Order: sequence, then structure tokens, then C-alpha cells
Amino acid sequence: MSPTPPAHDPASGPEGPCLICGLGNPGPRYAKNRHNAGFQCLDLLARKWNLTFNRMRFKAHTAAGQVATAQVILAKPLTYMNASGEAVVPLLHWYKLAPSRLLVVYDDLDLPLGKIRFRPSGSAGGHKGMTSIIQQLGRDDFPRLRLGIGRPERGEPYEYVLNDFSADQEIAMREAWERAVAAIECFLQEGAQAAMNQFNG
Repeated sequence: MSPTPPAHDPASGPEGPCLICGLGNPGPRYAKNRHNAGFQCLDLLARKWNLTFNRMRFKAHTAAGQVATAQVILAKPLTYMNASGEAVVPLLHWYKLAPSRLLVVYDDLDLPLGKIRFRPSGSAGGHKGMTSIIQQLGRDDFPRLRLGIGRPERGEPYEYVLNDFSADQEIAMREAWERAVAAIECFLQEGAQAAMNQFNG
């Protein structure tokens, strides 16, 4: 899908653009960590949609364009994971968007490796980045796409998420990221319910 340059005016239709935020930690040290599955998904979205992360706004690296009939803004917070809300919520307010126009993409220990799960709302489920967004926004009724990274067989979860995927795990995650892209495209064109029906495993 080919993008066209976005207008500055956020009103790209009756509800405005869709703000798609992937969660992770900034910097090369963390780039391929399991906890950065959301960042890695957004990198794939940008490649697929021919978008470039070329603007800094409100503690986030952003890319914007038109995808089919939808105007989109991709954002990767440059805060650390636990402060994601400090980047995401100001962006939502800047573009004057309702929470329904926010989609957060992030890793989930409680989903098996390679599974994806779309939800229109819900709690943080123990995810610190989501906790930060919900606290800053004051509500949890916004869509999210969870990327399953599985739980470690042994060791501490915090060590597991801050290490890279194994070679076999990365193969499974590449397939998951491809499905996530398809799910996001479905969400943009048909809505959350259609994405849930088609892609929730």
C-alpha cells in the first residue's frame, strides 16, 4: 500500500487519523529484545506501507501517511517502557483524537509465543507500558493488539523480556508480525470486531 503525505490538520475524516503506537525501549541495546516486539511490529508496518520515522513529537518517533482509505500515524515512544504514557497520551491530545482512534501494539507474556490477540478495551494485564498509558489517559477503553512472547520456563520474567528472541522464536515472531500487520489493516478498514473475528487465535 502506498502512502500520501499527511495534512497537518488532524481531521482526516469524521474521526481523524488512527494513532498506532508500538511499545518498547529506545536504543540499539534493546532493539531486538522480546519487550520490543511492539517496536518491531511498527518497523514492519513502516516498511510495508513505505512510511519513514522522520519526525520527533512529544517524546516519540513518528511516521505518517495514507494507507488505502485510512490516514495513519505510527509512533514509537522514546521514553522507556514504564513511562510510555508520557509519549502516547500527549500525541493523542495533539491530534485531537478520541481513545477509539488509538491502537497500542505490545508484547504479552501471557500469550503463547507467536499468538496475537486484538481487544477493543481492557486492563493493563500487568504490562508496565500499558499501565502507564492507562494512568496518563485515565481510561482503558482503547484498542490494543497483544503479541504473544510466552513465559520463560525458568528464570525471572523481567530478565526474559529484556533478552533477544532465540533463532527459533524469531521465526515464529516474524510470522506473528506478518499476521499483526494484516490484523491492523483489517482494523483500519473494517473495525475492531472484524479484526477480532478474523485474527484472534
